[in-house]
Amino acid sequence: MRAKWLIGLVLALLLAGCTGGGSGKDDGAVTLRFQSLAWQEESVAANQQLVKEWNATHPDVKVDYVQGSWDSVHDQLLTSFEGGEAPDIIHDASDDLADFAYGGYLADLSDLLPARLKSDITQRSWDTTTFGDGIYGVPFLQEPRVLVANAKWLKESGVRIPTPEHPWSWTEFRQITEHLGGDGKYGIAWPLKEPVSATLNLSLSAGGQLFHRGADGKVTIRFEKGDEVVPRTVHDQANTDHSASPTTLGSSGSDTLPGFFGGKYAMVPLGFSYRQQIVQQAPKGFAWQVLPAPAGAEGLSQGVSPQTLSVAEDSPHKKEAVQFIDFLLRPKNMVRLALGDWMLPTGTQALKDPALHTAENGWATGTALAAHLRSAPAQSVRGYPEWKDKVATPAFQEYYSGAIGLAELRRRLEKDGNLVLARYQR
Repeated sequence: MRAKWLIGLVLALLLAGCTGGGSGKDDGAVTLRFQSLAWQEESVAANQQLVKEWNATHPDVKVDYVQGSWDSVHDQLLTSFEGGEAPDIIHDASDDLADFAYGGYLADLSDLLPARLKSDITQRSWDTTTFGDGIYGVPFLQEPRVLVANAKWLKESGVRIPTPEHPWSWTEFRQITEHLGGDGKYGIAWPLKEPVSATLNLSLSAGGQLFHRGADGKVTIRFEKGDEVVPRTVHDQANTDHSASPTTLGSSGSDTLPGFFGGKYAMVPLGFSYRQQIVQQAPKGFAWQVLPAPAGAEGLSQGVSPQTLSVAEDSPHKKEAVQFIDFLLRPKNMVRLALGDWMLPTGTQALKDPALHTAENGWATGTALAAHLRSAPAQSVRGYPEWKDKVATPAFQEYYSGAIGLAELRRRLEKDGNLVLARYQR
């Protein structure tokens, strides 16, 4: 009898341990893990402060801040999804969501989003996170590509200074960079270590689309006249006019800044957020200004892949996760996040904030471009990451360097590219 009593006691203790969750106390509170990819000091501080403010006013739903990295986010998320350890709230970019959405890893937020948040963000921004009939992320920060120029150089050259109301055309842009170059200096430095998104997104201004979805829902690649404008401009600047530095074609944006500050290049096309690095690193007295990217047949239209907040399909607390996202993206909070990341908010109310319309550091020029931002051409294309890495990146790099011509670029993008996409659309 004593042996049976001891066995019963041990079993009871074991069962109590299993149901206690290892915490020793179940107070009914929900804990959400929020993985943020913020990396700039101001941005990290803004995100962490907002989490702190939420936790102070929501004792029943606690949010744990988890620091992620843009450099490894895709592979890290894939591993965590497959291992059942994904964070509840996921910070990413819209062009990284397609495979996760179609793969069933992200929750469809269509019926979870509050009306305020849904109506505050424009439909063209929602298009970036809509796959099939579902919405798989909330787009909240976006970054136009702009021209950062040496203000003194441009003023002394006498060239027309473009504005969002009167931008340069792509033809005029090429002529001006040729005029600005010479004597070992260049009118432009294209940082095209990652050439695909820059080329495709800027090509929207010239009517380029590249990816075409048929009535059967399948996507094919066609490199047409509108798709040629931007690649030909860059190629001719580097190889014909010699107005673009050939050494920066394989560089990142940050790599071009020392040469820009040193007077080697009159202009550098960069993402809007690079302004923070320029403010921090520019030598004393260096005068710079933000100009809109050139316009084409479609005006200033430009493709973007906004930063997004998604919810894991496996999260048991989807409703609470969306409530936190709604808090994070209230207009005033969205402005705080935008200022911290030196980017533009997607919310219409946040975009009206006076802090985003100042001339200082080019905020007003960037904000004027917000209405022209569209979903990046490859946004919903399954297989895009493989096409980009294996086909498009090497093809564009070789074309820009002068190693291949336009016909070979077209052949690779279309023939080799459609073979890649076909595997994802069987």
